[in-house]
Amino acid sequence: MGLVKMRSMPSRAVPARVPVAVDAALADAWRALWISRLLVWASAIVAVVLFGLSGREADFDPAGLTTPFGPTGDVLAAPLGRWDSVWFMAIAEGGYGGGAREAFFPLYPLLVRIVGAPFGSALVGGALASTALLGVALVLLHRLVALDHGRAVARNAVLVTALFPMSFFFSAVYSESLFLALSVGAIYAARRERWAWAGALGALAASTRSAGVLLLVPLAMIYLWDVRRPRLHDRRPLRADALWLGLVPLGLAAYCAFLALAGHDALAPFQAQEVWLRSFAGPFVGAWDGVVAAWQGARQLLSGAREPVFFTAAGGDPFVAARHNIELLVWLVLALVALAGVLRRLPAAYGAYVVAALALPLSYPVGPQPLMSLPRFVAVLFPLAIWLALWMTGRALRERLVLAAFAVALAVYTGVFATWHWVA
Repeated sequence: MGLVKMRSMPSRAVPARVPVAVDAALADAWRALWISRLLVWASAIVAVVLFGLSGREADFDPAGLTTPFGPTGDVLAAPLGRWDSVWFMAIAEGGYGGGAREAFFPLYPLLVRIVGAPFGSALVGGALASTALLGVALVLLHRLVALDHGRAVARNAVLVTALFPMSFFFSAVYSESLFLALSVGAIYAARRERWAWAGALGALAASTRSAGVLLLVPLAMIYLWDVRRPRLHDRRPLRADALWLGLVPLGLAAYCAFLALAGHDALAPFQAQEVWLRSFAGPFVGAWDGVVAAWQGARQLLSGAREPVFFTAAGGDPFVAARHNIELLVWLVLALVALAGVLRRLPAAYGAYVVAALALPLSYPVGPQPLMSLPRFVAVLFPLAIWLALWMTGRALRERLVLAAFAVALAVYTGVFATWHWVA
């Protein structure tokens, strides 16, 4: 009897663990979602009420796509639609009409159109889609981290992602939430050897932004070496299911083919980047350009005068340009510190993904502001959040300091964004 009982225990224990793990992911993701979105909403409303708008909305949103609800409603919608949101909503409502619209990939505008149709509002559709997808991304991230670490690390990874200083983009009409959900989902599927899912999600990510193609790097590494440190002579043999990974670049190819069939230039998504003065400068040359721009910015601020202008490539107020370039260099340094942690403590595939993803903006800098949008690009690089969670978990002081700093920075950046000042 004793032997029978001992053998029967595992069969009863294994099923009981499954709902516990699922509930943990949902509970931790939901908590991070509502806390962070409440902070974003409150910060945006307070900033707009106290400081008003910068006036730049008239130049970047002449059609009033971000202000369709009247004075009170527009204040409540302040964290939802700014800057690139105008492009996404214009595409959702009017499609691609040439110019610079082709720089914005089609999957997210299509989703905005579908979700917004019942409400008659692309702004509402985009905000609902982005917020819901953030929840999906947080659940998937929790489950991905739980494959290697305990619940505490998974919970912290979700929290630092939701409270990341640039995470207001995750509930605005931007494609960040969609891309994050698809990229985490693709890696999670690969870790579970669901290669059809990994390839399909990677293809959808490549239909969301050009950087989605780079998911092929970590997916191939996970396929060949699982999550071990890769050694060429120790790779796993190729099987027929490796063909699923070929779906990833097809996402980008499908978009280019769609443009060609619609009478547009198939290469327009890449050529349109010239509108933002982004061009190839050489591998990672943008990092050096960012250092130069920040150095010239420091000289400008220390001089206490607006003449002469030390960084002549930038237009507008030289003090504003100086502050932006210095701030962006700080973001780059922080990202590189986190990358070093990823390379040291996480699977090689995760580190390779971050390196490839950073190579794109750092090799194609923006002339007047070499590191433009870098903080927003960093926000979706989930291996950085996993490393930070590992670094802080189990150390109460680190946890409190990181989460408090992130929350304060998120509130400040949200206020800046909501009042139509440039952030990233």
